[in-house]
Amino acid sequence: MTRFGVLAALSLSLLAGVPTGSTEPLKFVEALVMPDVPKGPYSDHLAVDIPGHRLFATPQAQKSVQVFDFTTGKPLHTISGIENPHSVLYRSDLNQIYVTDGEAGLLRVYKGSDYSQIKSIDHLPDADSIGYDPVTKYLYVTNGGKDAGLDHALLTIVDTTTLNRLGDIKLPALSPEAMAMESIGTRIYVDLMDKNLVAVVDRKKQELLATWPVTKCRKPIAAGLDEANHRLFVGCRDTETSGAIDIFDTQTGKELETLPIGGWVDYIAYDPDSHRIYASCGAPVPDGGDLFVFHSEGQGHYKLLAKVPTAPRAKTALFVPEINRVFVSVPHFEKEARVLVFQVQ
Repeated sequence: MTRFGVLAALSLSLLAGVPTGSTEPLKFVEALVMPDVPKGPYSDHLAVDIPGHRLFATPQAQKSVQVFDFTTGKPLHTISGIENPHSVLYRSDLNQIYVTDGEAGLLRVYKGSDYSQIKSIDHLPDADSIGYDPVTKYLYVTNGGKDAGLDHALLTIVDTTTLNRLGDIKLPALSPEAMAMESIGTRIYVDLMDKNLVAVVDRKKQELLATWPVTKCRKPIAAGLDEANHRLFVGCRDTETSGAIDIFDTQTGKELETLPIGGWVDYIAYDPDSHRIYASCGAPVPDGGDLFVFHSEGQGHYKLLAKVPTAPRAKTALFVPEINRVFVSVPHFEKEARVLVFQVQ
């Protein structure tokens, strides 16, 4: 059976490798096809507008952000002219869309009503990952580093209300990647891939507090957080086909254990209500990626609930607890570009 055939049959047998009789944690719903995306190996991060029922996808080969109605599955609009879209934030109270453009070194801001560009904030070379503080309305953008020709990276702070740049926090690395942000505390944890470190930043003080060595796996590139239980989940790309989640105690900075996953992880989320970890891995060979689902059994024990087949290069996902959905972005690699939609069970 082809990989696509396996995906289509998920409703019959989703939990390959999981004991028979266990409850399915995810159920495949549909694939939202991204129209007119040329062939290319990557698509990046997703975002949602929950009140407006919109999903924002970033097909990098099309240099655009595609907008879908996630209730009907219909494409609504294509925001074009973005040289290399990486991350998207939607702010519902202002009805504004924020997109990092790595190639242009910009944070682009659009109206959510007609998708016209309001402003761009420049001098953000290789702008990539973001973190958002809903209290202050500040956006944190990784930029700089090797691809920008700099000997360091930056975590730049942008006020999404005034669209002013408030400052920069220097990071001791050339390849900053994903970040995880505390909600109650003030820390941001940033993966520093080339140094095999996690940077610990205090966003209130706007300073680097510490760096923690990642010794149990290589190339940390994804991050999730269980703030209540002081656990940081760092996703590593050890090889093309294998990786690991390195679990840190955020109170001590010590590594506790690792969970084996597939290659090319790019997204990790923790759901405190279900005590689940979702890790999207987009291994390019031989036959595609998987969405790993773990459950926290308490006392630091984690159990693999499912290894859900997705597609080659399907490295990036988005867990949306408000609507009980997981969206997985798939580039135009072996088939058309699309977003796979899963119902959380």
